[in-house]
Amino acid sequence: MTLVDSNVLLDLVTDGETWADWSQDQLERAALNGALVINDVIYAEISARYATIEAVDSALEELNIDVVPIPRGALFLAGKAYVQYRAGGGLRTGVLADFFIGAHAAVGQMPLLTRDARRYQSYFPTIKLITP
Repeated sequence: MTLVDSNVLLDLVTDGETWADWSQDQLERAALNGALVINDVIYAEISARYATIEAVDSALEELNIDVVPIPRGALFLAGKAYVQYRAGGGLRTGVLADFFIGAHAAVGQMPLLTRDARRYQSYFPTIKLITP
């Protein structure tokens, strides 16, 4: 099972010239090793690009990606990582989503397919990252 970050999915949706091919290739490779999943936070992030919930669900179905809930242990870990981030001088910006995603991958012992490795490596060093 591989957790897929929103930036990888948005590369496909926006047909980003720089990353679309890499993201498609990595999704196909990850699918060979098991299920592809996202969580509720990632669902919310990608939904900004769609007009309807049906369109989001259809796109996920085409990619054979399931939505799974974030376990309570991961929610707790995300909060602790965020406290550590803030104590280290981190700003109150839109970073909390990354802590939910990283904690979910850590607690679920899932590799995370992402293009944004820096924060995940810093706060969740045990997760296997699939990055460029």
